[in-house]
Amino acid sequence: MPATSTEAQDQGYFVHLSALVETNEVGSGTRIWAFCHVLAGASIGRNCNIGDHCYIEQGVTIGDEVVVKNGVSVWEGVTLEDRVFVGPNVAFTNDLRPRAKTPPEEWLRTTVEHGASLGANSTILPGIRIGSYAMVGAGSVVTRDVAPHALVTGNPARFKRHVCECARSLDFQGDNAECSCGLRYVLRGGVLTRCP
Repeated sequence: MPATSTEAQDQGYFVHLSALVETNEVGSGTRIWAFCHVLAGASIGRNCNIGDHCYIEQGVTIGDEVVVKNGVSVWEGVTLEDRVFVGPNVAFTNDLRPRAKTPPEEWLRTTVEHGASLGANSTILPGIRIGSYAMVGAGSVVTRDVAPHALVTGNPARFKRHVCECARSLDFQGDNAECSCGLRYVLRGGVLTRCP
């Protein structure tokens, strides 16, 4: 049974009067805004913000402190880990060979790891893993996995540079980089690691 605004408030989260929330798995502090539809079987963590006109299907898992901007549909098989940012009108997909009335036996799984950001109007093909703190440029089409801390842009999306947890571009001296925010990194074998 859909949660009413009063029931949501009693459980510590907010649902706009025009939203339809059919799941009971919504964390405290989360806000679900106008004209959203969240199906039963979806799970949304704490302190999330789900913008106007979003659709979240059954089987979706959304972690804590996730921001989903207006006009996003999140389909079954998609997992958004903690502190992910999803820009307006990002297009997720879950079927490589879609046909009307012939769904696959199992939806492909897509994971957006902790702290990653997806720019406005980007398209994420199914079965993709986007690494922690990666950034996908606005309008990009992601056709393969994205490494942690990678900035990718274009169609198809290609690696441009590494970015810090704070989202600034990293400049390297050999295999080492220090961001203006103070965080330091080392690049070994193509893998970026934050220094203690």
